[in-house]
Amino acid sequence: MTNNDILMSLRYCFDFKNKQMVEIFGFAGNVVTTKQVTSWLKKEDHADYVACDDKTLVSFLDGFITKMRGKRDGAEPSVEISLNNNVVFRKIKIALNLQAQDVVGILDSTGFGLSKHELSAFFRKQSHKNYRECQDQVLRYFLSGLKNKYRAD
Repeated sequence: MTNNDILMSLRYCFDFKNKQMVEIFGFAGNVVTTKQVTSWLKKEDHADYVACDDKTLVSFLDGFITKMRGKRDGAEPSVEISLNNNVVFRKIKIALNLQAQDVVGILDSTGFGLSKHELSAFFRKQSHKNYRECQDQVLRYFLSGLKNKYRAD
């Protein structure tokens, strides 16, 4: 999945307007314009399309956590340098305050079965022997399940 796909999915799922998207970026200390946001949300074949880089998506996800859970006490965590599906999955899980059984339920609602043990492998450190890379398919099913749960229309 591209960063733009993830951004579009989250925007649709939670019905964020452009102004809200700008505000979410602001929660993470990233000042963006409405024009930038709309260019990230365009289809790839559109003339105004701009690819969303890792730093921008991390900024959005950090702002999303702040919007959903409030400002964190203490020092701000360091920003990830390399972004992968595991980091995206973890940040969304944190923002929505989801427990393992909640995530398994969301995935089950899409017809994709995953055990708690398989799920926990996604959230381990890369150096851990049971670490497992989250594939695009799992992230797609998770985002689809979030749409089913949070945007029932």
